[in-house]
Amino acid sequence: MRDYGGGLTLDPGALIALERPGTQQARAVTAMIAERLARGCDVTLPTVVLSEWWRHAPNRGWPRYSPLHGVTVEPLQEHLAKLAGWALGEVGRGPSVADAIVVASAAPRGDVVLTADIEDLERLAALFPRSVRLSRV
Repeated sequence: MRDYGGGLTLDPGALIALERPGTQQARAVTAMIAERLARGCDVTLPTVVLSEWWRHAPNRGWPRYSPLHGVTVEPLQEHLAKLAGWALGEVGRGPSVADAIVVASAAPRGDVVLTADIEDLERLAALFPRSVRLSRV
């Protein structure tokens, strides 16, 4: 997992990794979040990520780790929706609306996106080469 410093935006893969306590992935994600929060950096959870992750939470049992503690839940504002739509139009098929919203959310802050879906997000992040960096969960 590459750590670039700065703010952090989470995708569903980061939250799913946290559900597996004791694993290398869970430890790495927990450490990245804790380190960012300790430095006063933003850790952002776009609402679409919360929706994607939460839809399966009851089937897996309630999570042991609350991804909301200290993390900013970012509502989908009009400018982010338009930026995500533009990005989807540029890359064509492949990435989902949620993927595009995650990247659009991270771009204005210059965040690292913590993701398990690196391939689809790489295409979107390429549209923001100076502002979005990806780190694989």
